[in-house]
Amino acid sequence: MLTLEATCTTLSDSNAKYLAKVTDLESRSRWNNIRIIGLPESIEGPRPSSFFSQLQFDILGKDVLSSQPEIDRTHRALIGKPVAGEKPRTVIIRLHRYQQKELIIREARAKRGRLMFQGSPITIYEDYAPELMVQRTKYRGVMTELYKLGLRPTQLFPARLSIRTKDESRMSFSSVSEAEEYVASTRTDSP
Repeated sequence: MLTLEATCTTLSDSNAKYLAKVTDLESRSRWNNIRIIGLPESIEGPRPSSFFSQLQFDILGKDVLSSQPEIDRTHRALIGKPVAGEKPRTVIIRLHRYQQKELIIREARAKRGRLMFQGSPITIYEDYAPELMVQRTKYRGVMTELYKLGLRPTQLFPARLSIRTKDESRMSFSSVSEAEEYVASTRTDSP
């Protein structure tokens, strides 16, 4: 029985290590990807890479992108095609140059809620692995509280929280519980 328990412990540790490695590798393979939400189905036509390259150039403008971004490949999210009236699938785009991806993401954050295509709002996000998204989503509640306190939280890769305090110093948290403790202590310190 002791041998079996030791083997299970070893296998469990190995499994956790390999799961972390696979998540890291998947995240790295998505490094140049962006997601666009809100674009109608089938607007891209027979040449989606050309269409989405021109679309980004038109939406973000010449002042952000000096030329159309090079796109390696593009596709819709791998779910069933929606019927009429349902939300369109997300577009996933792999950009050839990481620097262009960063420019696009930075501008999309600055214009959040103001990017439009044919009168419909669209949003552009970074593409993360599903396991990583679960980890990052855990910070939503505490980030809301930090915004209410007048602080400026940002999420760092893979799933860490950083804030800029009112005196412009930076603090970093590696877990949600650390951030929640900081929020609680900040509330009690406030008059």
